[in-house]
Amino acid sequence: MNALTRRILAGTAAVSAALSLAACGSSTDAGSSSGNKTIGLLLPEKSSSTRYESFDKPLIEASVAALCTRCTVDYANADGDEAAQKEQFEALLAKGVKVILLDPVNSSATAPWVAAAAKKGTKVIAYDRLAAGNVAAYISFDNERTGELQGQALLDALGNKASSANVVMINGAGSDPNAGQFKKGAHKVLDEKVKRIIYEQSGEWRPELAATKVNEAISHFGKSGIQAVYSANDGMATSVIAALKAAGIKVPVGGQDATLDAIQRILAGDQAYTIYKPYKPEADAAATMAVYLVKGLDITSVASAMTESNGLQIPSMLLSPIVVTKDKVASTVIAGNLYKASEVCTPEFAEACTANGITVN
Repeated sequence: MNALTRRILAGTAAVSAALSLAACGSSTDAGSSSGNKTIGLLLPEKSSSTRYESFDKPLIEASVAALCTRCTVDYANADGDEAAQKEQFEALLAKGVKVILLDPVNSSATAPWVAAAAKKGTKVIAYDRLAAGNVAAYISFDNERTGELQGQALLDALGNKASSANVVMINGAGSDPNAGQFKKGAHKVLDEKVKRIIYEQSGEWRPELAATKVNEAISHFGKSGIQAVYSANDGMATSVIAALKAAGIKVPVGGQDATLDAIQRILAGDQAYTIYKPYKPEADAAATMAVYLVKGLDITSVASAMTESNGLQIPSMLLSPIVVTKDKVASTVIAGNLYKASEVCTPEFAEACTANGITVN
């Protein structure tokens, strides 16, 4: 077992230990026989390329069910619509739901929602993105560290050409606090290590906008004026790479989220790296926090870190992200059971899989 696999398993084990603690006393489930045992789950996006329907929702539901047999999950997805998510949130309050896991479409808009929930005795847990307001807890990955890993992976891909490289940066949405932390971490590593960040724009997590921005950079700086592109996630990296290919440019491009197509692009040599943030430990931790609150237990025993948010100290659990490059696919996303080798190694990528030690059973 290599070090990266041990890190994945260690993160899972830490959350599993917390789950075991939460399960203590599960014969009474929610602590008393009265009260609403429903946990609200509001996720932000529902497109076919998103992780939320495929991973977060079923993993959270399974974890809640394992911890609390009387608990149910009331799920809704805003499909990118802030107004729709507000209605979904208000509907949960009207039903008397006392714990809501919220991954906000627009994090900056949620403070009034959280305040309204508090008046009804409902606690809100910020899931994956830190929601504005006095939330009860926050679970995510260490986002600034994620940005640092992205920046370092881009430097590694450039090698001895880094100091003379002009870099384009396509950041995430300004309404997403995670995006600002990714950007901060990436700048911490890239600034003064590359020649210059020649063009930096937000792609708003929209692949088509990211392509537009990269085409603007190509038009302005020319085919030889760009040596690397930082893309805040894999969705935008897809269109960034396509735009560069159309212009006849081959430079390192990195992303984040370890999407299946990104893993295949990495094996094919089209994408330099991605960042793997194992979904199960995050989902398990969210379920643990929610069940703790439903049971009336002290959440700081599992959310022992603190995150500052507008002068508030939010009990938090921040998990560790992992860089995935071509030689680490087998030891990360496959060893971590995010994807089966057969899913990655379709006929088009079979040769690349073999070259990188990935075998299909």
